[in-house]
Amino acid sequence: MRHLPGMRAIAREYDGFIVDLWGVLHDGVTPYPGAIECLARLRQAARKVVLLSNAPRRAAAAAAAMDAMGIAGALYDGVMTSGEATWRMLRDRDDPWFASLGRRVFHLGPERDRNVIEGLDYQRVERPAAAEFVLNTGPDDEHNPTLIEEFEPVLGACRAARLNMICANPDHVVIRGGVRVLCAGALADRYQELGGVVRRVGKPDPAIYAPVLAMLGLPRERVLAVGDALETDIAGAARASIASAWVLGGIDAQRLDGCRETAEELASRAGLSPVAALPAFVWE
Repeated sequence: MRHLPGMRAIAREYDGFIVDLWGVLHDGVTPYPGAIECLARLRQAARKVVLLSNAPRRAAAAAAAMDAMGIAGALYDGVMTSGEATWRMLRDRDDPWFASLGRRVFHLGPERDRNVIEGLDYQRVERPAAAEFVLNTGPDDEHNPTLIEEFEPVLGACRAARLNMICANPDHVVIRGGVRVLCAGALADRYQELGGVVRRVGKPDPAIYAPVLAMLGLPRERVLAVGDALETDIAGAARASIASAWVLGGIDAQRLDGCRETAEELASRAGLSPVAALPAFVWE
């Protein structure tokens, strides 16, 4: 694993880049220093960029949120999210597991993520007991998003109703404005501990990379995935046979504490071999 100061040194080695959002480009509120410039430099170098996120919302919603932060659509070629993939699977129902779901859905998550079922032939219900499955997009706005205990009652109610769960964001935690908060993946893990059945959509499942590669229009050997989460971004790229660069200043920053040796050890322990490590998504 090469330790590089930024993307300049590796940009010439690939024709396309799959770039994560949260933890690489922004913290959910503000773009990271140098991230917008780095995207611009890749554009100037005639490189293709598709953004891939485990955000549990439609791709257009993710793009609109970035635009509001100052990350303009002209800086990248496309966006794919786990929420978009979930919406398509719910629409098409060509996957046997999704085809077995009913039409009454209980949504566990904030109202802003309801676009994952909007425009589809599903009925949203207010109680797990009235539902046929649960769509988990993460902590809702009524409970403390830092405490898993806050969600025990609703998870217990879903389990009592024997609902299968779609987890539209496999991430466990995210840093939002400097605060570490739970994601849908943490709720899904707890639901499995309670005996519930979960289907996760998004990284590290290699299936999420197929539409991204289609947007890039490049062979995977000419593509580099850039992400900050070892267990989703780097592991997902490996499962999809795509080279990766690990941004050390994102979600794993606390346990790495800027130590290269720790990064090498954690990657090795996970059986992963990113081709490079960067302190941040900067050009340098």
